[in-house]
This record gives sequence, C-alpha cells and structure tokens, in this order.
Amino acid sequence: MGLSRRSLLAAGGALGAVAATAPPATAGTPDRETGAPGRETGRRRVRTGFERLAADGYAPLDGQRVGVVTNPTGVTPDARHLVDVMHADERVDLIAVFGPEHGFRGTAQAGGSEGRYDDPATGLPVYDTYLKSGRPLADVFTASGVDTVVFDVQDAGARFYTYIWTLYDCMEAAALAGKRFVVLDRPNPVTGRAALGPVLDRAFATFVGREPIAQAHGMTVAELALLFNGEFLAAPVALETVRMTGWRRTDFFDSTGLPWVPPSPNMPTPETALVYSGTCLFEGTNLSEGRGTTRPFELLGAEGIDRRWAEAANALGLPGVRFREAYFAPTFSKFQGRTVGGVQLHVHDREAFDPVRAGIGLLVTARRSWSGFAWRPDHWIDRLTGSTRVRTLIDAGADTDEVVGAWQADLKAFRAVRKEYLLYR
Repeated sequence: MGLSRRSLLAAGGALGAVAATAPPATAGTPDRETGAPGRETGRRRVRTGFERLAADGYAPLDGQRVGVVTNPTGVTPDARHLVDVMHADERVDLIAVFGPEHGFRGTAQAGGSEGRYDDPATGLPVYDTYLKSGRPLADVFTASGVDTVVFDVQDAGARFYTYIWTLYDCMEAAALAGKRFVVLDRPNPVTGRAALGPVLDRAFATFVGREPIAQAHGMTVAELALLFNGEFLAAPVALETVRMTGWRRTDFFDSTGLPWVPPSPNMPTPETALVYSGTCLFEGTNLSEGRGTTRPFELLGAEGIDRRWAEAANALGLPGVRFREAYFAPTFSKFQGRTVGGVQLHVHDREAFDPVRAGIGLLVTARRSWSGFAWRPDHWIDRLTGSTRVRTLIDAGADTDEVVGAWQADLKAFRAVRKEYLLYR
C-alpha cells in the first residue's frame, strides 16, 4: 500500500497545535467531544473551526498577511461567508482568496474553475488553484504576498472529491513557499465512523487521488491535513489546525445544526454525499451517474436498461438501501435530452448502509443485466478505485463479496495508520 508512518514530531508538532489554536467554549453543559464547557442552552450544535477562530479573536493570524482557500461552503452558522466576515474585521489582514475546482463562488461545472479575478464584493484578488501544484502553486502563494494560508472548505468524504487534494497541494506548496498553513475544521457529512473501500495504489495517483487512502476515508479535513503532513509530504508544512467542538464521529450532517451549502454543483444535498463514495464509480462507465438531473449520483442509468437491473440489485440484499426502477432524461452530460432507464437509490437505514459496497454491487449487476455495459475507454474506473483490481475482477465475473474482499488487507493497514490522526471520538 505504500504507507510509511513518520513520528508525530516530524509532522511539525501538528497535534499539539490543535490544543493551541482551539479557544475555550462558552460555559455550560460539557462538550460531548472534549469534555470542555459547552453551550449553555439549546440543542447541541457543532462549532466549526472558523467559529472557534473568530471567538478567539483570530489569535493564530495575529500580525500575519492572510490568504484563504475556500468556496461557497465557507460559511458561518447564519450563512455569511467567512471572506466577507474576515474582510470586514480589522483584526484580520486578509489580502487574498484562493479558489479550488468549481471556483471561489462555485460557478464552474466539474473539471472547471473561475480563473483569476478581483472579487466584486470585497475587491480582494482571487487566485485559481485548480490543477496547480508544487512550485507553480508555491509561486502563486508567493505572488499573493501572504504569510499564512488558511483552508476552509466543506468536504464530501470521498477520496476522489478533489477538495482534499487541493488541501494536499496547497500544504505542499505552502511548505515550498515558506508559508504557514492553518486548517479550519468542518464535519465529514457522512460521519467519521470508518474508512471503507479500496486503498489507492500510488501508480494510479491523479488529482482524484494523490496518496494511498481509502475510497471513503471517514476523516475530517483537519485529520486529513495531519495525516498528509505526517505520512506523505516530503517536506511537512508549518501546520496548525483549529478543531470543531460538538462533533461526534457518528454524526451525519443533519445533526450538526449547520447550514448545508452545496460544495459543488452536483452535490446538492447531504443525501448526495451519502451515496457519492460508491456511485461516483459510474463516472468510469458508459452509464449516466445522474449528472443533469436533480438527483445526481442517486439516479443511474443508460438507454436500453429496463427493470431487470433494479431487480438484480435488490436481490443482493445490500443493507440499508433499496433500488427503484427509474427513468430520467439528463439536461446535460451523458445522454443529454434522451430518456434512459436505470435505478434510483433509496437509503432507508443510513447507519447500516455501506456506499462503497453498494457501488460495487451496482457495477456487478449492471454488467450482468445489461448487454451494453462498458467501461470508459480511458479506464477512468482505475483512477477512481485506485488500481486495476475492481475492473479486472468484475470483468472476470467476480461477485460483490469477492470484489469487496480483495481490498480488505490494504484497508486494515490504512485504518491502523488513520487511527493515529483522529481528533474526535
């Protein structure tokens, strides 16, 4: 698998920085994560890293020229954007914004960004990080004039969701440019209970997977930053993290009390994120993954598919999910404007649901029940799953359990390393 764990001291004291950057919570009922005093009254609510940073008067940013890597998800509980909040606060010297895939304002579709421009609302320069890494990205940080790069983006919990690799690339570039790096934590919307799925083989590294982590990593962005710094970056960055309070590893997003902002155009709801780490695999096939519908990644299909696929998928008895025969006409992407048949996933028990197993089961049954099934000619499926293993096993006639069983040894090894970087119970 290629994991070689370094000592935590070699990671630049990152774990110690968590305590140093986390301000005290307000007095009241003890926080269920940390045991620290919590909110005085009302329903438990997660306090994000940004909330805690602001409550501490932005102390970790004192005297620093600051740039923020963010997008529309960088919001406060009352739905104000953190760039607007920080720009209006004289305690912060915010001088630049850095946009990931889809852009700072989130207007670009998959595989796009917004380029370099000045933000009309604040006048701040917005720099494009998408598909930049290493020295070219370090040069962007240098040209911006920042001393500290802050990261605050909502992740979706899957290895191939590119924001975590923007995090990785920005950490690497900040180290090269001699900049500090501060990660403001947000919840994993599909819980942090367990890592699931195949682990990337570095021979298949791309922007949808730079390093050997599991397909559904079960970590927050701050935990991933610590993992990246401690395991993968050749030169660890000067890293600080500001953790959340109130978040438990068993929490789904709707229990956090935070507003959901779609992190990308085809991630409209937390329910999309729940299935995404499994059904995004259909990007690697000739079937629609539901782009161009109101239920991307929950609707899957192609011309010529009938109810036999839903019947075969339901016959697998996968826990927590049922598959409905469905017909739809995508407004863009695959099969644009044409009616296709397929399935819609209905997750009825999200505690029992395993999205990666469900995705594999759907691939297995699609190949068996529809004669037109094909992988994308570029074998994109190998980039998504992290090796040739899933594709070749399915082509050889393996069933769902055989495919899932093939990655268990690698997953066990990753889980052992992952455990060292978890911040929450």
